[in-house]
Amino acid sequence: MTSPHLPADPVTAAPGSPLRGRVRMPGDKSISHRALIIACLSIGETRVENLLEGEDVIRTAAAVRAFGGDARREGDGRWRVTGIGIGGLAQPEGPLDFGNAGTGSRLMMGVAGSHPITTTFDGDASLRSRPMRRILDPLVRMGTIVERESEGGRVPLTLRGPAETIPITYETPAPSAQIKSAALLAGLNSPGLTTVIEREATRDHTERMLAHAGAEISVEPAGEGRRIALRGQPILRAADIVVPGDPSSAAFALVAALVVPGSEIVIVDVMTNPLRTGLLKTLLEMGADIRLENRRDLGGEGIADLHVTAGPLGGVDVPAARAPTMIDEYPILAVAAAFARGTTRMRGLAELRVKESDRLAAVWAGLVANGIRAEIEGDDLLVHGDGGPVPGGGTVETHLDHRIAMAFLVMGLGAREPVTVDDGTMIATSFPSFLPLMRGLGAGFRT
Repeated sequence: MTSPHLPADPVTAAPGSPLRGRVRMPGDKSISHRALIIACLSIGETRVENLLEGEDVIRTAAAVRAFGGDARREGDGRWRVTGIGIGGLAQPEGPLDFGNAGTGSRLMMGVAGSHPITTTFDGDASLRSRPMRRILDPLVRMGTIVERESEGGRVPLTLRGPAETIPITYETPAPSAQIKSAALLAGLNSPGLTTVIEREATRDHTERMLAHAGAEISVEPAGEGRRIALRGQPILRAADIVVPGDPSSAAFALVAALVVPGSEIVIVDVMTNPLRTGLLKTLLEMGADIRLENRRDLGGEGIADLHVTAGPLGGVDVPAARAPTMIDEYPILAVAAAFARGTTRMRGLAELRVKESDRLAAVWAGLVANGIRAEIEGDDLLVHGDGGPVPGGGTVETHLDHRIAMAFLVMGLGAREPVTVDDGTMIATSFPSFLPLMRGLGAGFRT
């Protein structure tokens, strides 16, 4: 399956020399989306530094403008956002095309669905295939009317917000920061207390950034999860934001340096929020040589430099409870597991079936296409490695999924034979500088 907007552009990764160098990752994608949205709902001008300028985030910036805010690029990663305040959204003149931006579209559903306007959401073929019903359920309870939706609660869909949003207490049906965030963002425009209970803690960027902007929000432990309470209708004040380096983007260079013999790199200014470091913890359990240096704080988020040296890895059992802290990193973890000695079992991956593609099936197919033994048992993925270079030589179907494309290009750098992905165009949705950045470290990519 290829993009309906651009012709397929296959990319091949070939084994070569060790990777060397010092690199900085683009801004974190999750925080970049939220920075634009919360700045739009604030009063005044917000300056955002190191914003990720991938296609997904640019679509969110376009939505801010469609709702009456102003999001303007002033330089490389530097943006100025003029907010309109909670309750001030204008009626968009037409449908909002979010392209492939699942995070941007789902969070904006929470924002738009709580305002007395009618908004149509749409996207590309990949976004149209992804279910939105779990996002819509709490919004309907808060008074949002779903005027139109595609089969299975997919886009294109149209939401009409209520005259007054109803505050609710809501327990998320699955560990999902997007469900939680959509409900909290909707709760901003309600007259009371909106409470979200999650059975497993998920990334908490929305909570941190709302507090940074002056919202009255509390977070308390609730069993293995958390209880988040937000007082509605605050006046959010513009507060400048510096977006830390994206750990999900850093994962590709990190694993590449581990599996290409002789490699040694440093990745600077990477976010180390404990709800985003599941991959790092797992790789360290596998025996990876990763040192966290120069630890410090940036705008409420911990960051560090990652010093990575190639070396042997061993198979491990990854518990399902870790999934919320590394949900986007399983494709690249599976690649690392293919180079490890022994079996790696990744448990509880049901959430991967509703990402940009059925990532669980796509990862398994990519592994098998490159001569690696792997199985899916229920919602678990098992990868059997021999502790050395993988065979490679296959072509991987990406299914319009940027993380599948990048993960298997990393595999090709350490494989015995080159690995090809059928389309690399969608990499620009989250990491437009991926190919040149990796080439700068010594990666051999052919387009």
